Amino acid sequence: MMSTANRVELPRAHAASERGFLAASALLFVASTAATIAWCHAMPSMSAMPMAWMPMCGQTWPTFAVTFIGMWTLMMVQMMLPSLLPVLWRYRVALRAAGAPNIDVPTALAGAAYFAVWAAVGVVVFALGAVLAALEMTWPVLARGVTAAGGLIVVAAGALQFSAWKARQLARCHMAPTPNGAAWRHGARLGVRCVGSCAGLTAILLVAGVMDLRVMAAVSACITLERLAPAGDHIARLVGTVAMGAGLYWIAEPLLGV
Repeated sequence: MMSTANRVELPRAHAASERGFLAASALLFVASTAATIAWCHAMPSMSAMPMAWMPMCGQTWPTFAVTFIGMWTLMMVQMMLPSLLPVLWRYRVALRAAGAPNIDVPTALAGAAYFAVWAAVGVVVFALGAVLAALEMTWPVLARGVTAAGGLIVVAAGALQFSAWKARQLARCHMAPTPNGAAWRHGARLGVRCVGSCAGLTAILLVAGVMDLRVMAAVSACITLERLAPAGDHIARLVGTVAMGAGLYWIAEPLLGV
């Protein structure tokens, strides 16, 4: 039978573990935010095609790719951590309830796997951006259609917020965590769900300016609210309405000369 002293020590150990988890999360958020701000100030807007997607003078393509993907991942840490934190917290609670001897290591692995998925998305984003920039350099006529295409993408992303598919993705993000199986696989599953749920908002971020801190903050706030707020589905539709209006304005602005 567990002694009274042991029963007292366990809650203390659990409290210390949770404080450490929160402190590490806060430090990671602050560091990633600082790095993202510094990167945004140092680089031109990634929406300024095509030069922003080309290596700078003296920089090789591999170095440019690694730099972009690394900073993209840090940016995703800053943007996604607020909505991921409650999910990891529930995962820790499930692990402890299942009698896991050490919950810090699987939590770290799950978080690393989650952001590894977003790093993979960064590889795709970089490849698409570089290809589009190369096409614009080859055929400058394509640049005239970029504005209209950007507006259409924003409208489509806004419409996606109203879809049943979007509702399913949000519901999957709210599913209770299961401590069974490898932590890495659990984190990767969370990442895939998150990428699906954020597909439209990520498209808006890329089109509106991935290096624009205002756009980044707005998209991050929308992702966090629709994940954590009690009426997240209503917030998703509100965001969709605003996005569709902004996209239509984006398309009409050069035509109307406003």
